[in-house]
Amino acid sequence: MLLKGKVAIVTGASRGIGRAVAMTLARNGACVLIHGTNEIKLNALADEIATFADRPLVFAGDVADVATAQGAVSLVHERFGRVDILVNNAGINMRSSTLDMRIEEWQRVVDVNLNGTLYFCQAVLPLMIEQGAGRIINVSSTTAKTAHKNAAPSYGASKAAVNYLTMHLALEMAGHDILVNAVCPGPVETDMSEQWSEEYRQRVVAGVPLKRLGTPQNVADVVLFLASEMSGFVTGELINVNGGTYMN
Repeated sequence: MLLKGKVAIVTGASRGIGRAVAMTLARNGACVLIHGTNEIKLNALADEIATFADRPLVFAGDVADVATAQGAVSLVHERFGRVDILVNNAGINMRSSTLDMRIEEWQRVVDVNLNGTLYFCQAVLPLMIEQGAGRIINVSSTTAKTAHKNAAPSYGASKAAVNYLTMHLALEMAGHDILVNAVCPGPVETDMSEQWSEEYRQRVVAGVPLKRLGTPQNVADVVLFLASEMSGFVTGELINVNGGTYMN
């Protein structure tokens, strides 16, 4: 119960990495608000978590709309009076070359991946400053650190910006004991990877030094470390969780 008594918000929690993060934080004692765009999936997840922990709060909305962050944080604050942990996981990817990509696609990816992260940070930081402590974990990507043909340039650019935002906030908020870090997953088994052809899957696995894909739980375990007191002297870090596909 590493997070007993803590209150957490997880964006993009209805599936994949976000779902694993929400369940892991709840299993470790946190009261959780789960956010996503699909309210049916969110309620199903809330019901599942309620079998082993307190039922999470559910908040559906588009992170690209600043009102979503404000509403979610207000709901948590009204219910619990504090926010200890924010996990910015909501994100989208598109797969097009620079020449094929429409400007609306670029803008949408940046709006969700980067602006949505900023909106939630801006919404929780005043509360965390008042509390004198907090943890923010941004889910970025290995693609933020090295080019990848299977992602649109908007994806890598937006996640690289998330990495900078992470480091900037870590420096800016250090005096308030607010620790800000990012995890950078590589190839992970999600509903997106289930759409891969077998040939492409084998090619991806062959490129991973550990010779396997990661799991959402692998990422959630690192998020748990960053959300807990175990990471009390860690801030401004961009931690790779990618089986060695990118090392720095």
